[in-house]
Amino acid sequence: MSRIQILDGGLGTSLVDKYKVEFDDATPLWSTHLLVDGHDTLLSCQRDFVQAGADVLLTATYQASIEGFARTKTREYPHGIPKSAIGHYLSCAVDIALRAANGHEHTKVALSLGPYGACMIPGQEYSGSLHMFAFETIPRVDEIRAVRRAVAACDITLPFWISCVSPGEVDTLPDGSTIGQAVEAMLDPTVQGPVPWGVGINCTELHKLPRLVQSLELSIRQKLTQNPTALIPSLVLYPDSMNGKVYNTTTGKWELSNALIKAQSEA
Repeated sequence: MSRIQILDGGLGTSLVDKYKVEFDDATPLWSTHLLVDGHDTLLSCQRDFVQAGADVLLTATYQASIEGFARTKTREYPHGIPKSAIGHYLSCAVDIALRAANGHEHTKVALSLGPYGACMIPGQEYSGSLHMFAFETIPRVDEIRAVRRAVAACDITLPFWISCVSPGEVDTLPDGSTIGQAVEAMLDPTVQGPVPWGVGINCTELHKLPRLVQSLELSIRQKLTQNPTALIPSLVLYPDSMNGKVYNTTTGKWELSNALIKAQSEA
């Protein structure tokens, strides 16, 4: 693998902007809903990412959850998709991503697992097809440790990364943990479970990235000083790129953040 890999991104927003897909209360799975109804659209969108030069494709499983499937009603499952049927849809996610990457040997497929989805990890049944696992938007240090334990319990041998989220203006995780504490949980050799191949930040406002990356770099350097034989983790970064907009759960639309509105009014 080259030193710099380009990740796809903005699956949900790309589906809305280019393919005019609408998400509402009837689609609690968001972009994962296209695994239920919309395979061709999802395949086309993911092929767009490949054509644009993406080296890594994330599967459309970020929003996957038992509750979300249970609230998704179909002709086959008028009362909601049962837990026993979820595996089929997750398999479809991998198959579609692999089809999108077909013919592009450099393009890898990573299984996307959001903070809740981490408890739904499908295990080693996909190890022959996937190239890596992505544990994304992790909001708490104890969840970082839980992810590592889950990876060990499922006997996963593929590379995986853990990326955290830092909302608002404070450079911490939602649970109040510092970047240093997050790195400690990711790289501490005494924590049960393997050390991730990559560490980083996602779903965080772009203007915060320089400070957060500096904190990551400092914390990683300190860990490597304590353990010089440890492998240097890859840095995984994919911040928000909606030009300062945040999703309003009330209106169901992307709107300018309060911070950006304030900055524009003071300019």
